[in-house]
Amino acid sequence: MATNPEPRFEPCGGDAWRNPFAMYRALRDRDPVHHVTDNGEGEDYWVLSRFQHVFDAAVDAATFSSAQGLTFHYDEMGKLGLESPIVMMDPPDHTSLRKLAIKRFTPQQVRALEPMIRNFVVERVERLREAGQGDVVAELLKPLPSLVVAHFLGVPPEDRSLFDRWTSSIVDASAEGDVLSAGAAVGEMVGYFGGLMEKRKASPGEDMISALVHGKLKGGEVVSPAKILGMGFTMVTGGNDTITGMLGGALEALTHHLDQRALLIEDPGRIPGAVEELLRVTTPVQGLARTVTRDVELEGVRIPEGRKVMLLYGSANRDPREFGPSAEACDVTRKIRRHVAFSYGPHHCIGAAAARLQGQIALEELLLRCPEFSVDSAAGEYAPGPFVRRFRSLPFASKGVAG
Repeated sequence: MATNPEPRFEPCGGDAWRNPFAMYRALRDRDPVHHVTDNGEGEDYWVLSRFQHVFDAAVDAATFSSAQGLTFHYDEMGKLGLESPIVMMDPPDHTSLRKLAIKRFTPQQVRALEPMIRNFVVERVERLREAGQGDVVAELLKPLPSLVVAHFLGVPPEDRSLFDRWTSSIVDASAEGDVLSAGAAVGEMVGYFGGLMEKRKASPGEDMISALVHGKLKGGEVVSPAKILGMGFTMVTGGNDTITGMLGGALEALTHHLDQRALLIEDPGRIPGAVEELLRVTTPVQGLARTVTRDVELEGVRIPEGRKVMLLYGSANRDPREFGPSAEACDVTRKIRRHVAFSYGPHHCIGAAAARLQGQIALEELLLRCPEFSVDSAAGEYAPGPFVRRFRSLPFASKGVAG
């Protein structure tokens, strides 16, 4: 990629995810409110790349609406033929449903996951260490968040293999912006969760499905099965992408920057702060779209009402205007006031604390048990799709010590 390219946004995917950062830099510096004239279907959209613009848009749900979908394509909901999932709802409906769901994501409930997560991570890291090599995505980075999401949704252990298969298909399709391409998996999961909802009506548990089945929205109405299914799909896609993408990018960064790794080995107490920095520099969900509900003017550019606007989280999180001149470098000691890896405002990820815990435990155990690990990012394969930047496979080599 040219060192000083013309500011032009081109959706990434697959191998193009190796380095979108020069493109982001050009947009931030020279065209921060960028107009794309054709989304592939003859319709235009706009791209915001600076931190403050992206942050302000994420917070202002009244102006930057999620209700028309999160990609740069129009009529998403009509194509899906489904009731809006929570990520495609605006306040106050969004707020009412979120309050019910978030009851299962209290700090105490998230902390209670630590033994389950740590046991799983230790088992998988030891397998990699003993083998000396393997695909770290297949062994650890993909099954770990699937385990946690299944726990929150109340999927019993005997059904986890089915859930993992559905999750894999749906997450891959969602990353490409086309959930319908996973039609078989979607149909099977819809049927499964329909049965699970009936079970939870009769025998509630501590999971999110139980909270929604027995909860009441503002005004006293029950939560529809369609809304519960939408929440399940949101958990499956968002809950898996973030941790898989962050940890893949983290292992790549710690392979290339041994000084940063040494700081974490020397003082594991730095790892929670490092997770924030690694979330910032990796930003697994690189961008999602909103629809403006009125004419908006930014930097002297007018965005007309009803047009899609892409919020480039991946660019915003590397903006020197927010993070200083070293914004594009990984510094595990950086003190971060805020970032948009989990978005912000009404749509801030409800599973953020669980994602942070997974990242922290995975890094603790990898650095303890395989302190001299390496990943071959050049041989790694990125997932397709223009919204999520994550490795689909990543070769791992270990020179670890005995656990």
